[in-house]
Amino acid sequence: MMKKLNKQVLLPTVVALLPILMGVIFYDKLPAELPTHWNFSGTIDGYSSKAFTVFGLPLMMAAITLLVPFFLALDPKKANMSSALKLLVQWICPVMSLVLSTSTMLIGLGYSLPIPLIVCILVGVMFMIIGNYLPKTKQSYTMGIRLPWTLNSEENWNRTHRLAGKLWMLGGFLMIVCGVLTQYIQSNLLLTLIFIGIMGLTLIPSLYSLWLYKKGI
Repeated sequence: MMKKLNKQVLLPTVVALLPILMGVIFYDKLPAELPTHWNFSGTIDGYSSKAFTVFGLPLMMAAITLLVPFFLALDPKKANMSSALKLLVQWICPVMSLVLSTSTMLIGLGYSLPIPLIVCILVGVMFMIIGNYLPKTKQSYTMGIRLPWTLNSEENWNRTHRLAGKLWMLGGFLMIVCGVLTQYIQSNLLLTLIFIGIMGLTLIPSLYSLWLYKKGI
């Protein structure tokens, strides 16, 4: 069991640390400060030191990656967890580290990259993958729409997650569309729409599950 866990954790951790290799190779060519925050229109509005960007960010992502299995193991219903969703959770930080840290350094080297579009595609694909597996997820205290009535009723849980799965699939697709539209729609309006949409992904299934509970399901 420990050997299997080590294999499952080792590769994602290594991937999370890969940007450090690129940073070391191009360290002398990188500026003293690198962009680490953008507004939704793609304008840089935050910088961090070269050392923190090259070493600190990947190390933080790797540390979170190492901690994920321990947090999942604390769930009393861990046996019910979807193996696919566990794998997805394990890979979120490594993928973010690889894509975003690499993009940041490429920008520091003078390349022009559409960061809002990259982030929207990354988040949108993640939402769609989660949406695909939500209907197959069994009751647990770590993954899914965890409410008193969903945790106490398997039927409530299953119906709620069937609806949530469809919404998250749709939400992921719309997130990618929003990334494409960043060039054409005012950023504040688009950001507001995305915020409302993300809130709806949780709020609508939660209200639906409450409605089922009121019906005795």
